Amino acid sequence: MAPQIKNALITAFVGKTKDRFHEYNTDKTVEEKFELVSQMEGMSGVEIIYPYEISDAHKLKELLKKYNLGVAAVNVNVKAEPEFKNGGLTSTKEEVRKNAVQFIKNAKDFAKEVGANKVTCCPLGDGYEFNFQSNYATMWKYLVETIGEAADHNREIPLFIEYKPSETRGRCFIDTAPKALCLLNDIQNKNMGITLDFGHSMYGQENPAEIVSLLANSPYGMYIHINDNDGKWDWDFPVCTHNFLAYTEFLYYLIKVGYNDYFTSDTSPTRWDIKEVFEMNARLTNKLWALLSGLNQNEFDRLINGNDYIKTWKFIEKEIFSL
Repeated sequence: MAPQIKNALITAFVGKTKDRFHEYNTDKTVEEKFELVSQMEGMSGVEIIYPYEISDAHKLKELLKKYNLGVAAVNVNVKAEPEFKNGGLTSTKEEVRKNAVQFIKNAKDFAKEVGANKVTCCPLGDGYEFNFQSNYATMWKYLVETIGEAADHNREIPLFIEYKPSETRGRCFIDTAPKALCLLNDIQNKNMGITLDFGHSMYGQENPAEIVSLLANSPYGMYIHINDNDGKWDWDFPVCTHNFLAYTEFLYYLIKVGYNDYFTSDTSPTRWDIKEVFEMNARLTNKLWALLSGLNQNEFDRLINGNDYIKTWKFIEKEIFSL
């Protein structure tokens, strides 16, 4: 039997968000965000942005206890400071790289103090836009050195690296799952992991289910962000709104590899009701997880391992589309 799902969300999406043209929803204090999350059916955890949402460990512990929430991860932001606009971890200026590393070290100290079991970092400012803009070998050397140093600090709190094809840079240096694995293999710290964001994988032209298998057979941990998009951009839509079957296969392989960490919604409500969007994510994920857990998995695997997809499709049509 598959383990019970734990649902969480990134609390930044519960307050005001904005795109190039509009602002959505209203500013909220951290406590107001936690109060709203505690009212969402199926939600039991939060991923918080350090240091911008909260940096007071004592206050955070009080709020977690008050609203009966767990910490899925501490998300450390190494792109917002003006000095990081051309890259923090790969800056050509040594003092900037040191500051970016210190951000992550501080986040690991904070995570340890509040009882979180991981720090996740998506280095979106580290990348490039044009040909002949970067010395790729030097940039990779900087990534290995900076992320390696940060990961070595407080090793009991693993550092997870989240990859993304682009944003804020035209191309991020850590843009695919294989590239992220190459980075961790070069660093050689087994107490690290990769944050697999379903939407990043889809618009990066990966198959998220295949990436689950790839990561599960590596020495490193895996942590999941859920959302959806149209394959053209990271829209952070609710799950299943564009890629129902791909999301279903993604969950199936997570069951097979024994994933038992949080499913954290990295989803932006924008024009839609905040509470209903995140409840939708939890509800659909829970339903699919239960359905897939109850399948005759031996028969399904036998069909998948065969060479007649029509027979596999008939099984999918009968057993999955019955949802």
